[in-house]
Amino acid sequence: MPIPRMAKIWMDGELVDWEDAKIHVLNPSLHYGWAVFEGIRAYATERGPAIFQHRAHIERMFKSAQVLTMEIPFSPDELMEASRELCRINGQESYYIRPLAYLGYGEMGLNPLPSAVHVMVAVWPWGAYLGADGIANGVRAKISSWQRINANVIPTGTKASGVYINSSLAKIDAVRAGYDEAILLNEHGRVAEGSGENVFVVRDGVLVTPPTSEGVLQGVTRDAVLNFARDADIPIDEVPMLRHDLYTADEAFFTGTAAEIVPIKSVDDRLIGPPGPVTRQLQDIFFSVVRGNEPKYDHMLDYVSGS
Repeated sequence: MPIPRMAKIWMDGELVDWEDAKIHVLNPSLHYGWAVFEGIRAYATERGPAIFQHRAHIERMFKSAQVLTMEIPFSPDELMEASRELCRINGQESYYIRPLAYLGYGEMGLNPLPSAVHVMVAVWPWGAYLGADGIANGVRAKISSWQRINANVIPTGTKASGVYINSSLAKIDAVRAGYDEAILLNEHGRVAEGSGENVFVVRDGVLVTPPTSEGVLQGVTRDAVLNFARDADIPIDEVPMLRHDLYTADEAFFTGTAAEIVPIKSVDDRLIGPPGPVTRQLQDIFFSVVRGNEPKYDHMLDYVSGS
């Protein structure tokens, strides 16, 4: 869906008018994909917008930058305050937040080290990534013909911009075939993740998801869901999975900041069924938490107003 125009974008410590937030066409990050980013959500609560797992996202961005030898010239606290400020001044109740660290204009070539690192943060309202019906009733998924990249080819634990060509190819493949989302297998033929989500199944009451060693991004929403499950006494198993485990699952769902928690109703036209009780329980907890209705998990929310 088109990005709606907001008032301001934060660029290197300055608030810039939306239409003036520009970079040069010879920016090396545009040419080589050398950038790191995050996707974060701020939800409407009775106390105003609240950013879910704000620090966890920003800290992951700094770890991604470290892997790519990028030294971000701002502190995590400064970037967090940039997000809050944009949420305050752009006048919405909820937001998708996109911080991005990228290389500056002036150098070109495959060595990124001489280039300065710049940072921008933008916010805009964004609804359900896989649709409200997907959250309510589930989506159709397809095992992609595109393999999840090997962690020794490009570091899969980073949210590096260039990594997402792999994801986009899988997404295109699925959508053109009439499905809602793709699931990628790793170099060993085991389940890795969706094009932009982590994958869970429920088997005999046990919540199962691939470990990060399978080439899986350590999702912030993934980690939150695992915490919710432990607190709810739902058994957890982080083990490698085959496509057989998807086809025969009692329940399955995606997690991600954009996707939130979305049931999977079929994989490769093998029917899993309507959203099951464990999926629904975790959805209910998640949406109650992000809306500020669970005091136990209030530490996961960064209220934009500060109160």
